[in-house]
Amino acid sequence: MPGNKTSRIIELNEDLIENNDRLAEENKQILKEKNIRSYDFVGAIGAGKTAIIENIVEKISRDYNILVINGDVATRIDADRIEKHGVRTIQINTGRECALNSYHISQVLKNYDLNEVNVVFIENVGNLICPSDFILGVEKRIVIVSITEGPWVIRKHPMLFKFSDVAIINKIDLKDVMDVNIEDMVKDAREINPNLKIFVTSATTGENISKLINYILN
Repeated sequence: MPGNKTSRIIELNEDLIENNDRLAEENKQILKEKNIRSYDFVGAIGAGKTAIIENIVEKISRDYNILVINGDVATRIDADRIEKHGVRTIQINTGRECALNSYHISQVLKNYDLNEVNVVFIENVGNLICPSDFILGVEKRIVIVSITEGPWVIRKHPMLFKFSDVAIINKIDLKDVMDVNIEDMVKDAREINPNLKIFVTSATTGENISKLINYILN
């Protein structure tokens, strides 16, 4: 019966989210017990997630022991970029899965020696839709968009902004060649989530990266 099939799909999705949330809570407890700061960076391919993480680790790696977990469908291109800055990386290739989930992170936390780690950055799979369903148990979720994605990117993807703690509007060094009003993008984000802390940045020039670091680590 079609109705029964739909019911089974809904139940499966509900079980998946429930199990993810349970594991996320376990991840949260492990990170808390180890006194590890943790951040999940989400955003579309090309928004600048890797470049921003590179900027951050370059500035703080002398003061913090950092582990970066990179999620991608295939390859370890982003992990290799970040590893060049002298920090440890773990690559998770998700195959057909369009986002990291709490099980992926739990396997790292349970099988990696965390005793010398005090900051974990997670670079999620490049996607503005799938990650909204899967919390990971980290301290803060940071959503990144760029002005090159157009003026409506925030309005078109409200769920990630609704369930994030920090929003970054990146690539503002291109504002003179893009027909985008950055103030309107900031306004869109605040309308979706008034509690968002918002930064406008350039990973290319480093503009406002230090302000971002001061906020998330203090």
